[in-house]
Amino acid sequence: MKTWFTIFLALTLLSFSACTRDRVPKAIFIIVDGIPADVLERVSTPHLDSIGSYTRAWVGGEAGGETETPTISAVSYNSLITGTWANKHNVWGNEIKAPDYRYWDMFRIAKNHDPAQKTAIFSTWLHNRTKLVGDGISGAGGKKIDYAFDGFELDEDRFPHDEQKHYLRDIDELVSKEAARYLETEGPDLSWVYLEFTDAVGHQYGDSPEQIAAIELMDKQVGRIWQAIRQRRQQSPGEDWLIVVTTDHGRTADDGKGHGGQSERERTIWIVSNSNRLNSRFEASPAIVDILPSIATHMNWQIPDHIQAEFDGLSFIDP
Repeated sequence: MKTWFTIFLALTLLSFSACTRDRVPKAIFIIVDGIPADVLERVSTPHLDSIGSYTRAWVGGEAGGETETPTISAVSYNSLITGTWANKHNVWGNEIKAPDYRYWDMFRIAKNHDPAQKTAIFSTWLHNRTKLVGDGISGAGGKKIDYAFDGFELDEDRFPHDEQKHYLRDIDELVSKEAARYLETEGPDLSWVYLEFTDAVGHQYGDSPEQIAAIELMDKQVGRIWQAIRQRRQQSPGEDWLIVVTTDHGRTADDGKGHGGQSERERTIWIVSNSNRLNSRFEASPAIVDILPSIATHMNWQIPDHIQAEFDGLSFIDP
């Protein structure tokens, strides 16, 4: 009996693996800015909860070591998209003065693997595409983004800037709606969604009811995108969708308004994913630099050895 059961189980797993390989992998990662793990865990987030697995994670490199990295937004975004800490990618602040494009971002990796792969960015901050990804810059790999929906923070006629930063809330709404529409109808291979309002509220109000309300709104926006992906999966069962949602940093312990240092709360983030192939690394507090190798595993990208050798992270999805 045991022998026959073992054979049956092996054949079942092989069948499942074959079905997975036959499906077209797609991936989307969402960064929602500046949400401490301890706050998120106290707020009702039914849409994030419905995606799948949650874990605490970390940013900031090795505190006191060569890879120590400021817990600042653009720095963390670049650590995510390149799989490296700041001592390599050379982004040390939101000014993004001199990124080292020798460390490829995941959009460059995708296009190098297959130029036909379709890419998209939906962002409340233009610099994500123009400076970090370096879209159109020859040293960064040239044109890599097929569809961009960003730059609205520069349109002050449509989104007049206000002290409460409600214009960022409104842009997040616009960005999340377009991301949902485009993902469902077009199904790009690799997409990045970035929502900013939660960080603006954190800077202004810190740990507060306003912060909780902003997180609840973010949850609805992520839910809108997740629902679009589920609709897409029903319409296109031959696609294998991975979603990864994370934040870029925690906040200071005293009032929650600041970040950038190496305190435990500033370094502690979180990751949510729908993958059913998560390995033990996911449960053991992964780093933000693990997200690129994980997406690469899901996408089956062939990565040049000299690029992959520089990754500071490892996949939390089984190879």
